[in-house]
Amino acid sequence: MAETSEPVRTCVGCRQRAPVSDLLRVVVRSGALVPDPRRRLPGRGASVHPTPGCLHAAERRRAFTRALRLPGGSPLEAGPLRDHVLGSSSEAAGARTRAGE
Repeated sequence: MAETSEPVRTCVGCRQRAPVSDLLRVVVRSGALVPDPRRRLPGRGASVHPTPGCLHAAERRRAFTRALRLPGGSPLEAGPLRDHVLGSSSEAAGARTRAGE
């Protein structure tokens, strides 16, 4: 019997290829970047490592606009995505604790 391999995607932040299980799918809903951890929301998606570094790199390079094939001037609200990534990151939790939040 043939062994099935896991699909591989490229992180829009660091541009490294990784299995889909290591990446977070992101879609656009009402002008906002929304995390899709179950990979079930309709529409075109982009993949990013769920780390603050990759998220910051993707935002800085405007990679989500290109990956999601959106018009160049469309501003995207990254709040829901940022909350998801920072909320699940132990690195970010330590930074919030040091900042007194």
